[in-house]
Amino acid sequence: MKRIVLTGGGTAGHVTPNMALVPALEKEGYKISYIGSKDGMEKKLIEDIDLPYYGISSGKLRRYFDVKNFTDPFRVMKGYFDAKKTLKKLRPDVVFSKGGFVTVPVVIAAKHLGIPVIIHESDMTPGLANKLSIPSASRVCCNFPETVKHLPEGKAVLTGSPIREELFTGSREKGLKLCDFTSSRPVLLIIGGSLGSVAINNAVRENIDELLEDFQIIHICGKNNLETMLAGKSGYCQFEYVKKELKHLFACADVIISRAGANAICELLALRKPNILIPLGLNASRGDQILNAQSFQRQGYSYVLNEEEVTSKSLLNAVHEVYENRASYINAMNQSELSDPIGTIVKLANELSVK
Repeated sequence: MKRIVLTGGGTAGHVTPNMALVPALEKEGYKISYIGSKDGMEKKLIEDIDLPYYGISSGKLRRYFDVKNFTDPFRVMKGYFDAKKTLKKLRPDVVFSKGGFVTVPVVIAAKHLGIPVIIHESDMTPGLANKLSIPSASRVCCNFPETVKHLPEGKAVLTGSPIREELFTGSREKGLKLCDFTSSRPVLLIIGGSLGSVAINNAVRENIDELLEDFQIIHICGKNNLETMLAGKSGYCQFEYVKKELKHLFACADVIISRAGANAICELLALRKPNILIPLGLNASRGDQILNAQSFQRQGYSYVLNEEEVTSKSLLNAVHEVYENRASYINAMNQSELSDPIGTIVKLANELSVK
């Protein structure tokens, strides 16, 4: 039996693509194990899908001053020995790393043990953890054509991001029923991320009556961001957070407004949903969402509205423009080369595991 170790942690974006790979890897005959941090958020996610989970010591690699910068290198070093011991026990044929600080010691330990490693970089330019891991990798998967030039020659493979199979099983009818909507009017879906977005939420609500003249609105506004004054408003349905229902809400949406995290926009591409991207600004990120959004705009997949440009008027104009030109966005997405990320990654694993 072939064996593979998956690793990734720290945020859901470093875990859910690994989870998306599991059904295809199992079908291919792999015995799958997972290495994450001892107390990271990834532990529960992985245990919920019944994969063997091995926790290792993990420190954070920071670009800024923090007292923990003096102690975390020792945690990373311990993580390396934890990972090496675990890999010797599991004897995988290949390791797949989705990123996050916990993966650095795993990738380096695998390299020292002669185990091939596949890394996946979601963003346009590699984050710090992947920058440290790339020299130890056999292949580096990426989502954007522009990323290839940032990677070592011969290692880069343009794959796209693994998407959860369940997202393709949504029902438009169930989505409309969840929101008590009609099938005769288009649906606008707004996703502000798990915490929501004040700028996006405010722009939508300031314009709610004008938007409702042409659209029904599903607003996933983030924890504690429900607007009680709008509860029960006809054609407007708000949620703090959705999980199982998301596939149905995606299915009934005609236009989507979203942040520009790599996994989120790859889902929009895979589902062929015309979209408006509002990337996190430089004041709240290293700028990766801005680069992600610009790439999707260049390829014709998305309309981009920078956060500092978001007003009730600019948002209204963007929604109408994307809806009126939705066929051109869908056509561009249909031309994408990133049609089978999971199949491409499983094929890479098969090639490396027999060497």
